Amino acid sequence: MSDMLYPRNCLQCGVSSPEPFRHICWDCFSDTPKIEAPFCALCGDPVAGSIQHDYICFACAREKPAFERARSAVRYEGAVGNAVRDLKYKHALWLVRDMAELLFNCLQAEYPEILFDQITAVPLHPPRRRERGFNQSAVLGAALARRLELPFSERLLRRVRPTVSQTGLTAPQRAANVCGAFRVGWFARPAGRRILLVDDVMTTGATVNACAKTLKQAGAVSVHVITVARG
Repeated sequence: MSDMLYPRNCLQCGVSSPEPFRHICWDCFSDTPKIEAPFCALCGDPVAGSIQHDYICFACAREKPAFERARSAVRYEGAVGNAVRDLKYKHALWLVRDMAELLFNCLQAEYPEILFDQITAVPLHPPRRRERGFNQSAVLGAALARRLELPFSERLLRRVRPTVSQTGLTAPQRAANVCGAFRVGWFARPAGRRILLVDDVMTTGATVNACAKTLKQAGAVSVHVITVARG
């Protein structure tokens, strides 16, 4: 029945019954740049060339992020980039399963040794969430949590003030934009927990870093970040 309502056609090229995902065919997925080593050991930002040792990027060396590590599945380009935009701006919720599969595969590859206690997501400011109708990061986080059979809390973090879009801002402007924008939820108890923070796209990492800092200040043992795409 679901295939009748949402036909399994590739959103990029239109081929029917795409594999390995429901709405992205193999050819289009293969054309999407993957995040592969070498990359920063902390924020996961890829670097060109060949590096035979642990690499820390300039930004992380200058100021160590509050999260332990951040990893992304693919670049914010191609079929997956279009899928993320369709989910976020066109309410294409039928794409959640494919995006959650990417998150799951990235998690298995990058964090196989970590037993997380809880999954949460970067929150939206309440008026923005009402306007959009849902929080795409929370939808992705909930789907991943179901796959992993782990508890998910959309209310572990709350955004306490509106922020302008990070698009087009420099790295310092992005950090200033989200500074003090997050608080732990009213009844949230992150203390002593190993938390996996989910978002759709990571660019400079300012937003997830602000979230991780808030969780750490509330006593979280560790915060690891995972996103579908890297800007």
